[in-house]
Amino acid sequence: MKGLTTVKSWAREFIDLLLVFIVLGVLVQIIFGANETTIPYFGEVVANLIDLVKQLGQAGVVGLIALLVIIGLYSGGKTTS
Repeated sequence: MKGLTTVKSWAREFIDLLLVFIVLGVLVQIIFGANETTIPYFGEVVANLIDLVKQLGQAGVVGLIALLVIIGLYSGGKTTS
């Protein structure tokens, strides 16, 4: 069981790192614009997030349930100390 706990903690840290990069990508696009030739490696972070929100919104109640499940899975693994 200790191996599974270790893998879960690595996965949680990896997800946290990816969230930092998403926030960084959004900030870079807000500050410098969406011109990909100016800022390489960030792509269309804001456009992708907008598309995700649109897809969840078009799904109606199913999209809302999916969003709640995603939030529950993410916040369920965190411990407050």
